[in-house]
Amino acid sequence: MNTKQKYTSSIKSEAKRLGFLSCGISKAAFLEEEAPRLENWLNQNMHGNMQYMENHFDKRLDPTKLVEDSKSVISLLLNYYPSQLQNQDTYKLSKYAYGTDYHFVIKNKLKQLLQFIQEEIGEVHGRAFVDSAPVLDKAWAAKSGLGWIGKHSNLLTQQTGSFYFIAELIIDLDLEYDAITTDHCGTCTACIDACPTQAITEPYVVDGSKCISYFTIELKEQLPVSMKGTFDDWMFGCDVCQDVCPWNRFAKPHNEPLFNPHPELLEMTKKDWQEITQDTFTKVFKNSAVKRTKFSGLTRNIDFLK
Repeated sequence: MNTKQKYTSSIKSEAKRLGFLSCGISKAAFLEEEAPRLENWLNQNMHGNMQYMENHFDKRLDPTKLVEDSKSVISLLLNYYPSQLQNQDTYKLSKYAYGTDYHFVIKNKLKQLLQFIQEEIGEVHGRAFVDSAPVLDKAWAAKSGLGWIGKHSNLLTQQTGSFYFIAELIIDLDLEYDAITTDHCGTCTACIDACPTQAITEPYVVDGSKCISYFTIELKEQLPVSMKGTFDDWMFGCDVCQDVCPWNRFAKPHNEPLFNPHPELLEMTKKDWQEITQDTFTKVFKNSAVKRTKFSGLTRNIDFLK
């Protein structure tokens, strides 16, 4: 085993020890295929009011502009599929938001992984990314052989479906690179057919400005009246395209205690949500990603669903 293989193997073993579902590595280089796709998506205003998507176009496509002299992009997946789901007849929130905000949980694991690399290998420079900088994480995960981008534009794996977070370490160390996997969506159109707002405009293209997640999380102003009655009781995010995906039959519950929900969360009825107070919101969503919408945003969403 040469040095490069040895380093790669020890990094992947440590990632597993830290609880990551899988780890794939690709060469840090310009994402040629993604460039025209991203440009086209932006030109069609599919990002809606998410102005930040227009910023740092070059950095989104070229990791060497984010980390000087970077050689490798280490992509990591962390499972968040819950062992218990909310009551059936209630206002729904995306499964990823049940527990502690993933940014904190993953950032901590990434720091540990980078520290391990520096202790084991020596002077390695790099940065950790969790949804927090202009990084096309799904593209990198696919390039690193961790799965393929499905027709709903989420990363899919045959073994575990799509209920996981994606994060990266971009470092200035040469490693062994993984091969890309093949697409296994076939002729299936379950996600396209099921989307309540027809946000998947064609296979592999999602109009972000029509997505329930966009409306309930990103949009800060009034929700458009034209969308009334199409949200299918989703008050924060939406999992429809993932819930109907045949590959998610293989989703297994996570084993990260921090992702376990507040006990009250799973029991709350529509009436409970309609009467939610600031105090209950603070208690149930302490350290949660739901805090992004604030109490006012969540109650706006609930009012819209009534």
